[in-house]
Parts: sequence; structure tokens; C-alpha cells
Amino acid sequence: MSAWQSCVQYLFYYETPKTLVIPNITAGCVFRFTQLLVVLYVLGYVCLVQKAYQDTDSVVSTVTTKVKGFAFTNASSIKYFDVADYVIPPQGGSSFFVLTNMIVTPHQTRSRCPTFPNPSSVCVDDCDCIEGLNDPRGSGIQTGLCENFSTTVKTCEVISWCPLEIDAGLPEHALLDSAENFTVLIKNSITYPKFKIHRRNIAPHINSSYLRSCEFNRSTDPDCPIFRLKDIVSEAGEDFQDMAVKGGILGIIIDWSCNLDWWAGKCSPKYSFRRLDSKSPNNDAAPGYNFRFAKYYMDQSGEEFRTLFKAYGIRFEVIVYGTAGRFGMVPTIVNLGAALSFLSLVPVVADWFLLTCLRKRDLYSRHKVSYLREDADTEGETMHTSYGTK
Repeated sequence: MSAWQSCVQYLFYYETPKTLVIPNITAGCVFRFTQLLVVLYVLGYVCLVQKAYQDTDSVVSTVTTKVKGFAFTNASSIKYFDVADYVIPPQGGSSFFVLTNMIVTPHQTRSRCPTFPNPSSVCVDDCDCIEGLNDPRGSGIQTGLCENFSTTVKTCEVISWCPLEIDAGLPEHALLDSAENFTVLIKNSITYPKFKIHRRNIAPHINSSYLRSCEFNRSTDPDCPIFRLKDIVSEAGEDFQDMAVKGGILGIIIDWSCNLDWWAGKCSPKYSFRRLDSKSPNNDAAPGYNFRFAKYYMDQSGEEFRTLFKAYGIRFEVIVYGTAGRFGMVPTIVNLGAALSFLSLVPVVADWFLLTCLRKRDLYSRHKVSYLREDADTEGETMHTSYGTK
């Protein structure tokens, strides 16, 4: 019989399960131990850890914040700061920025002035300057004139807000160092639409008089929604005064993960805090967090001028996440059935151990697989059984 004929004939072989009882304690222990592992996986990991018997829903959330506090400084024309000065923008929703340090350039007007020295702006005469050149990284639009920047250096003149900002003079100590005592009220409402559960981080027993005096403390007052900025930064593993110099980004993380198999009133938020921006000693390019804004004025002659602020501070991001679970018949049947399907692998493991590791594996192999051949040449049916290896 050729190889091709053998392959065709093999296509029409039918395999039926065969029960082979082996009184071997070692093989029996391996079989039962493998079954035990599968049952522990189903009951322990699938049911208890993953809670696969539950129907789940993701949280839908809304957040509002309100910062309070006052600060004084003698380092600029502005001596006193309140919420309208250091919270930018006033309505930040789930994020808010608190000003801690700044560079102030007062009384800028639209005029002409020599730009700062750099390889593209240093000149000897007017021929080195290109009229109308607009460098996005420069200070303005060049006029084509070469002017004295100092007694030793000439630079190209630009049309800009003059005098130009000198952003190299950042104070080494934060101007608003007292910002660490500011507080923020976080109002968070969440919904689990599938289960029709509505919750707030301000518990029902909290009233207005309590809010006027409480402050969040993880051990003594965990239900208070008012947080001190210094405590937030400290729990994130940072020092407020160090971070306030150049700013940064902090996350206020609210976890609403709830097990609704129990009383829904136990569904309460869990707070954690983390620094989100990169802080690496090996990469100090563009550190912290800053941006510019201006306040505009007009003098008696009608000329407009402005005060430019380069603001450094801490941006707080309120991040809300969570999943609620409740017992459901459909996910229980589906996930339990999928997990129990691993029991079908138990005989495979036991057979592998039986035919590979035991001393009498050759004997077991000869009895494991048998071929039944039918002789059609005789009128009756004579069956011959031969044994082969698996």
C-alpha cells in the first residue's frame, strides 16, 4: 500500500473513547491534584478575586472644585492675592491651577525694541537683519534695523510688546509659599446607570456647619471633601515648597469601585494622590508647569498697555474611575462554564504523566491505543486486535 493510499485510508478512521483503569497510586494522586488545582482556580480566582459571577457597570462622573485662601508677597507690584488672582481659570471643572511663582513684566506697550542676543538676532549693521522676518521662537517681527542692545552687543530690532520679558529671573523661593495652606473643596457626583445607583462624595450626614470646619485626614476625618494643598502634595511623595518654584501636575484620584452585593450605602470614594508630570534628575529640560497671561489697561491718553505674567504653579487633575458589580445569573453561568472547561485538560495532564514519567509507561502505552481491524473476505466477521504505541 502506497503512502498516498495510507493517508486516504486514515481519513476514514473513527476514534472512540476507551476506558483503561490503572490501579496506580501515583497516577491517581496526579489526577486528583490536577482536578483540585482547577477547582481552586474556579472558586478562588474566578469567583472570589475576579468576581466573574457579577454583572458590571462603569462609573459616570462629574466634578466641580472650589479653592479658598489668601496670600501676601512683597516681590511684585501686587501685594495681596485672593482666589481671583491665583486660581486660573476661575472655573476649571475637574482640573484647576494654583499660582505659586511668577515673573512679572510691567507696563508693556506695542512698540519697537532690540531683541535678546542669540545666534539669529546678533548683528553688525542693518544688512544682517531681514525686514518682516517672523521667527515663531523669537520676540517679534524684525524691522530690518540693527540697534544697540547693550554697550557691547547689537541685535535686530523687532516690533513687539516692549520692554521684552526677561524670563531668566525666576525667584528661587516661591513667591506664594503660603499657598500650601490653601484648601480645595471637591464635589463629585457619580452614577452607575445600569444599577440606577447615584452617589456623592459628600455623604448624607455631612451638613454645612461640618464643611466649614472639617479638613480631610485619612485616619481621623476620611469623609471630609475639603483638602489642604500641602497634604495633597505630601501624600503624593513631594515637597510643596520645592514643587512650587517651577510648578508641576498632580493627580487627585477618586476610586468608586463598589460591590453592590452588599448594602449600597457602603459604596464610598477612596482617595489617592500622585504626581503626573515627569520628574527625572537626568532630564531637566522644560521642567515643571508654566504659562503666560496678561492684564490689559489703558492710560489717560488712550494708549493701551499691559502687565505680563509668566505663571508657575501646580495644576491639579481630578481623575475619577470605578466599576460596580452585582450578582447576575447570565455572567455566572457563562464564566463558570468557561472556567470549568479547564477540567477537560485534567485527563490530558494525567495521560502525559502516565506515559512519560511512570516506570511502567511502556506497558500503559501498549494498552492505551488499540486498532480494531475488520476482515471482509470471510462470510462471517472475524476481528483481530493489535496493539500499537501512542
